[in-house]
Amino acid sequence: MMTQNEKKPVYVIGHKNPDTDSICTAIAYAWLKNRTDEGHYLARAAGQLNEETEFVLNYFHVAAPAYMPNVGAQVKDLQLHRTPGADCRITVREAWDKMAEAGTMTLPLTDGDNHLKGLITVGDIAKHYMNVKAQTMMAEGRTQYRAIARTLDGHVAAGNEHGYFVRGKALVGAAQPERMREVMDPDDLVILSNREDAQLMAIEGGASCLVISMGAEPSQRVIDAANAADCVIIVTPLDTYQTARLIDQSIPVERLMTKDGIVSFHMDDYLDDIKETMGRLRHRDFPVLNRKNAYVGTISRRNLINVEKKKVILVDHSEVSQAVDNLDQAEILEIIDHHRIGTVETLQPIVFRGEPVGCTATIVAGLFREKRVEIEPKIAGILLAAIISDTLMFRSPTCTFRDKLAAEELAAIAGVAIEPFAREMFRAGSNFAGKAAEEIFYQDFKKFVFDGTTFGVGQISSLSAESLADVRARLEPIMEQEKGKNGMSMIFFMLTDILSRSTELLYCGSGAETLIEEAFGVRPSGGSCQLADVVSRKKQLIPSFMERLQNS
Repeated sequence: MMTQNEKKPVYVIGHKNPDTDSICTAIAYAWLKNRTDEGHYLARAAGQLNEETEFVLNYFHVAAPAYMPNVGAQVKDLQLHRTPGADCRITVREAWDKMAEAGTMTLPLTDGDNHLKGLITVGDIAKHYMNVKAQTMMAEGRTQYRAIARTLDGHVAAGNEHGYFVRGKALVGAAQPERMREVMDPDDLVILSNREDAQLMAIEGGASCLVISMGAEPSQRVIDAANAADCVIIVTPLDTYQTARLIDQSIPVERLMTKDGIVSFHMDDYLDDIKETMGRLRHRDFPVLNRKNAYVGTISRRNLINVEKKKVILVDHSEVSQAVDNLDQAEILEIIDHHRIGTVETLQPIVFRGEPVGCTATIVAGLFREKRVEIEPKIAGILLAAIISDTLMFRSPTCTFRDKLAAEELAAIAGVAIEPFAREMFRAGSNFAGKAAEEIFYQDFKKFVFDGTTFGVGQISSLSAESLADVRARLEPIMEQEKGKNGMSMIFFMLTDILSRSTELLYCGSGAETLIEEAFGVRPSGGSCQLADVVSRKKQLIPSFMERLQNS
């Protein structure tokens, strides 16, 4: 039976440029699913964590989720051919047998650490087999005598089986002894029948090895002569024709293997990145390596037909523009969100939990109650932090009675006083010293597409008006730089003062000034304007913008 660790994981993941709600909700929901479902659920981050979120996770001693910017199909999502790697010192015949047993046309050859050393294919062996003029190939390949005996189903009757055939050619001693002397050279390997005179003549002529067919054991006289001349004798039950036909298959397969220019892939490679290579080279099989560069299996172009999609659960968003890359290549199982229904599409019905509350964490906390699962203090703590963050400590108009009630219950479980913790958390998130302007800009930035218009909105919140003023000058050049990228015609950035419940809105791009004026009835100038009682991007800024865009 497959264990949980062997099951294909389901990834619980929030949006790009994740905020505290996105990360903490993913962690908590994966924790809940692992205790209520049969699957294996893993929280993942689609972007870099900000300081506020890092503070929260450190405060409650919760490990940060691994980074996962792309859910596209990877090599590890394919059904690999688990053809075992073979020692590159085996014989050609043994390589052939292994390929026949595995039902494959390609055999990867490895060393003792399972690192790939080369490849041998059926075509390589066929080409070698048709090379009838290669009489010296066995010597050039330094073929071991016991490998010759093993290939011919025979045994070594005299001499050192661990020695190597390194000089001379292979020939069949079918002629009379006198004629044999004319064609044979010292160090040759000679295939003979049971004629003692021919065997002795070959030994006297300096043969390094005799192969006696038909299972004919040599006489003691021949064995003594061979030992004296340091000549190896191999006895095979095969007839002379079979022996001559098979003996070349005793050479080490490394002699024939391809070892230069091998194209291999890694388990983490994305299929989009390797399809072109596979189509251009059109090899039958490609070896696959793990992160330690050890061989694990092979893939072919046929493997690309039935790809097992990654399974994902989206939290805190349902917009394709905000989602992890290549979401269309994954299978979405659930969406848990508190925003408007976005642009994500699915091929089949899914579990969709969308509720008009101030934070996704409020929904997840409710799911714990519904499933009657006790919340651990550290999980309660990160859910509490998410609610405080998204509702700006209950000052945002998105905040509902359910958010406040959930926060109080979670605070009691976590053993946290809400207001002191909130101030400490916001202070950590407002520490912009030492951060690059680009990092601040993308800390919480989302792209929106509506009715043919694409625009981006970023936001940072702080308890300190001074820190927001310091950041403003650093952000303005970045906004101009980012305008026009990814199709965005307008860029907005909210500098939200939590204590005064107001926002200074920075803007750039054609039409931005008009959109602000029509949406909020204020006259912006110089790239910014003040919006009193506007602190929510989700419930105040975006709906007002979209209403004006729709009307116009």
